[in-house]
Amino acid sequence: MQNVMERYQTFRQVVDDITLMNNRFMNKVFDGNIPATQRMLRVILKNDKIKVRKVSVQQWLQNLYGHSAQLDILAEDEHGTQFNVEIQRSDEGASVQRACFYCGALDMHFLDRGKKYEALPDAYVIFITESDVLKKGRPLYNIQRSIDETGEAFGDGSHIVYVNAACQDDTPLGRLMQDFNCNDPAKMHYKELADRVNYFKTSKEGEIDMTDIIEAYANNKAEKAAKEAVAKASHQRNVEVAKKMLADGMNLEAVVRYSDLSEEEVRALAAKQSA
Repeated sequence: MQNVMERYQTFRQVVDDITLMNNRFMNKVFDGNIPATQRMLRVILKNDKIKVRKVSVQQWLQNLYGHSAQLDILAEDEHGTQFNVEIQRSDEGASVQRACFYCGALDMHFLDRGKKYEALPDAYVIFITESDVLKKGRPLYNIQRSIDETGEAFGDGSHIVYVNAACQDDTPLGRLMQDFNCNDPAKMHYKELADRVNYFKTSKEGEIDMTDIIEAYANNKAEKAAKEAVAKASHQRNVEVAKKMLADGMNLEAVVRYSDLSEEEVRALAAKQSA
């Protein structure tokens, strides 16, 4: 009985703490959710005329001859414009090369065989990042190709947008990022997002639908704990090796080199042995 209660308490803790900055949870909230997706895109792109007609998550863009892409959110508006939105919590996952690749993947996927190049729809790749990946101190970065000699836009319909989720000021975009980092739907600003978050956090049906997220969290936690245990055991072995080397009179440089400990750690061990 105790184990059941502990598991449920862990489950509730994860559900209570999780935010839209978790891409698995974001996928659930936005899957098929046209109002929330439309609100998000309108705020980020500062365009209240965007009308989303369909949205899906975890969409695979297959490339038979190279790297494929799995998109967090893929939406389409009434004009056929494609919007790919990605949550990235690490800087490595939001590299400029990845953004460029995703733009190309969208172009390859949405130009049908036999169609002229002019039929290629506009495409937006939007990275919502936990920190300021481009490190210019801005909440939003809009990137488009331009002609160097004139400064004019190239006009190829390709757009890359970086949203700095760390910027949570009192603006429409800042409030949206507050919502993405908020674990309480009652405190969220945008109703379209809050309603769906509330469903997953408070309803029995939502709890059931969250099971896979909890399992993934538990697996990640177990894997992390195992890695930490291995690292701790390895470090302890290195400490024992260093102690023996110091007891045999080896100099500090040699102990550091062969024990894989830092010089500070070895000096501390030497000080304890000589005390």
